[in-house]
Formats: sequence, C-alpha cells, structure tokens
Amino acid sequence: MTILADRPVDPTSEAETARPGNATAKHRNVSLLSVATTTADRVTTSADIEERLRGALRRLRLPSGLLERVAGVKERRNWGEGQTFHEAAIDAGRRAMAEAGVQPHDIGLLINTSVTRPHLEPSVAVRLHHGLGLPSSAINFDIANACLGFVNAMSVAAGMIDSGQIEYALIVDGEDADQVQLNTIARLNQGGRNRKDFMSEFASLTLGSGAAAAVLGRTDAHPTGHRLIGGVTRAATQWYDLCVGSPDGMFTDAKMLLKGGMELVVEAWNEAKAHFDWSDMDRYVLHQVSDVHTNAFVNAIGVPRSKVPTTYERYGNVGPASIPITLADEVAKGSIRTGDRVFLGGVGSGINTAMLELHW
Repeated sequence: MTILADRPVDPTSEAETARPGNATAKHRNVSLLSVATTTADRVTTSADIEERLRGALRRLRLPSGLLERVAGVKERRNWGEGQTFHEAAIDAGRRAMAEAGVQPHDIGLLINTSVTRPHLEPSVAVRLHHGLGLPSSAINFDIANACLGFVNAMSVAAGMIDSGQIEYALIVDGEDADQVQLNTIARLNQGGRNRKDFMSEFASLTLGSGAAAAVLGRTDAHPTGHRLIGGVTRAATQWYDLCVGSPDGMFTDAKMLLKGGMELVVEAWNEAKAHFDWSDMDRYVLHQVSDVHTNAFVNAIGVPRSKVPTTYERYGNVGPASIPITLADEVAKGSIRTGDRVFLGGVGSGINTAMLELHW
C-alpha cells in the first residue's frame, strides 16, 4: 500500500491544523474476491410502521405516507423467527468464502463492522470467528465507525494484504434494527412529544436488518478478482453529536448532518482529484440512506443519477451492510461487468466520509 500525502503540512499553520483529518492510499496487489449477503426473512413496510404510529401522527398532525414520501423507503427487512444478526453474519461469511474458493484455514484476518452489538465486550468478532471455524492464527477484531465500517475495513485489510502480513481477509457485518425501532415507536407514542422530537427520531424508522460479507486476497494469486485501486477518507469530527445512536434509539439533527456531510464529501472529492479520476465511473455504489441523501450526494459530486443504484426502497438503511448489499445486488442483476470501474462511498455519523475505487 502506498500512502500519498496531499501536500506538506506545517504543524504551526492554523489553517492546516484546522483541516479535517485525512488519509489517501493506493493499493498494489489486492482484489475483492467475493461479496455475499444474507437477507432477513420478515418484510416490514413503511405503512406497517405508520399504522403503529397512527396515534402519534394524528396528535402531531403529520400526514400518512411520510416515510415513503420523504425518505423513499417503502419497506425494510427484520429478522424472522429463529434468525439473529450474528448467525446471519456467519452465514454470509461462509458463502463469501465459498464463492471466493477459500477455506476457513486460509483466512488471516476477520473484521466485523456491525453497529449492532449485544454487549460492550468481548468483540462481536470473536463469536463470528468461532462460528466460522477460523484458525487461532486469524486476527479478529471489530471496526466500529457508524455506516462506514465496511469500507474502512476493506481499506485496513487491503493494507495488511499489501504488506504481506496476511493472504486473505474476511469482512463481515450483521445488523438488527428490531429493538431500536420498537423502542422508538413506543417512545413516540407516549404523550409529550412534539414534531421536533418526532423528526429527530425519524431516521430510526428507516433502518433495516441484514448481513453481508466479503473476501479480499492477493491480485497476483487471483487475476480474475476485482482490484482495489485505492481511496480516501476524510473527517469533520466537530459534528460528532449530530447523530447519536444506541439500542434505545437514534437521535439525529438531519438538516445539519446533511449539510456537514455534503461539505465534507465535496472537500474529499476535490482533494482526491490529485490521485484519482472518479468523474466517469460505471457505477457509484453509495451508502443507502434515503432519496434526500442520495440526491444530495449525487449533486455534490456531479455524477449522473442513472449510475447510482439504490436498495433503500426495499431494505431501508442497513448501516455498514448497505454498501456491500447494494454491490451484491448489482452483481446479481448483471449490472456490473468485467472492466467496469466501481466507486464505493458514503458518509457516516461523526462525521466521516470514505471513498474507494474498484476495477471489476
């Protein structure tokens, strides 16, 4: 992996020290070998959720159809009877390894990127490591960075492959939106809530459950793989408190989060031009939030909307799993073909942005 400095930094310069943190890298010998998903069985429509919120909507004089009209989310998935997010992540991991043609004993690194976690410690990764039957030599840990975890993990794993530390990396993510939505609906149905309170929790109602996994390996050992070219990350952590979530609920200043996120996207996109040409990619696979966020991202970077596939209409916002789910969906439809250039990108609470280029 080659780390690229944007320009020399004078530590005494106030302008430089005030800039968001940055990292720009190009990868030499890393490919995406597979991406697999596990879909939750139960479909929950936005109409279902609004029916459960009928009293609150009437009391606050909010119209029906709000979730679909404002966010574009028609339905999302929730785990069915006997399904759990970690078992789904293990299932996705197994299928990703099978698709890549690698065995559990080949894996040198497991990174779990789930936002969902039933406890603070140990990591979710240890349960997945055991469930997947990985060897004791396989490094395993969590990367928690809101909705950017999966893309961040791809970059970290790529760096370790480039360095020769590992041969193969398995990245997994499983999300469970059930509890946060149940808590949110119960709270909004209580008295004493106003429209501002409702809208601060609106994003919780767009969340969905699902799981995804990907295997990365050396390009020279897998010439038919999909090369990781490189990418950038940027941070605007002065906005650390605009979207704060827990199992109890997710509370968001949507207007400021969108504004701060798009400012950071434009900065990162412009700074990346010195190292990457992303103006004419074949597909732009973005983190799936809503109509509003997708249109804002497209307008911010100035790319054709027709090249931006979306899955939030069917799956909602599945956190870090959203990008691999959408990528896998495009592959399954045959919308991504050999030779295509694919951009992965998004904005996560914090605020952070990450962008990564793949050659299919």
